[in-house]
Amino acid sequence: MTPLRLIIIGFLLYLLYRLLFGPGRKKVQSRRKGRGSSGGAIQDILVEDPVCHTYIPKGQAVQLRHDKQIYYFCSKKCYETFLEKKGEKE
Repeated sequence: MTPLRLIIIGFLLYLLYRLLFGPGRKKVQSRRKGRGSSGGAIQDILVEDPVCHTYIPKGQAVQLRHDKQIYYFCSKKCYETFLEKKGEKE
């Protein structure tokens, strides 16, 4: 074989290697890992405030357990309004 053919074959093998195991492959794997796994990944699930009907991320909401149910509020003001309305009904 001539040296030119060896260089071309080596270059093609290198390109094949980069396509199979290159940095683009790692990005695809990391995206897949983040989608289905719950290994410490934080998910922002939106919940509705029962008072003002605003949607807020569950992690940032003010929570109240009442009658075996969890309510989520956007602020302390909505939380207190909810408690006042519940107190009037009972």
